[in-house]
Amino acid sequence: MAAIPLYLLLHYYLSLPFYLLLLIFSLYPVAALCHWAEVYFAQEDPSRVVIDEVIGYLVTMAALPASWFTVISGFFIFRFFDVLKPYPVYQSQQISQGWGVLIDDVLAGIYSNLSLWLVYLGYRHFII
Repeated sequence: MAAIPLYLLLHYYLSLPFYLLLLIFSLYPVAALCHWAEVYFAQEDPSRVVIDEVIGYLVTMAALPASWFTVISGFFIFRFFDVLKPYPVYQSQQISQGWGVLIDDVLAGIYSNLSLWLVYLGYRHFII
């Protein structure tokens, strides 16, 4: 849930191009941090490290309008895809050096973003 305030802060203070650039440029340092955590805690994808989940949520919310509907729906849709791990999300966990820890959440975020767009557009079309 800590990703929600961060998303709102970035959404309101950065334009979409800068938001996307920040996401792209954060991938390498986050992958390095995930690799370090795997070595330090001596386990794959340690549950104490959630920065990969934050990146996944930020990918989920990219280019979407910030409303209570999208923010809350995005959180639950991201969690759904992060747990379900459809192809190739599950397979991406095999990538080494911390990238697998990160990429599975980025891919889940992409699935979530596309799904949330469908939900959002359907909601706007039928409700509003």
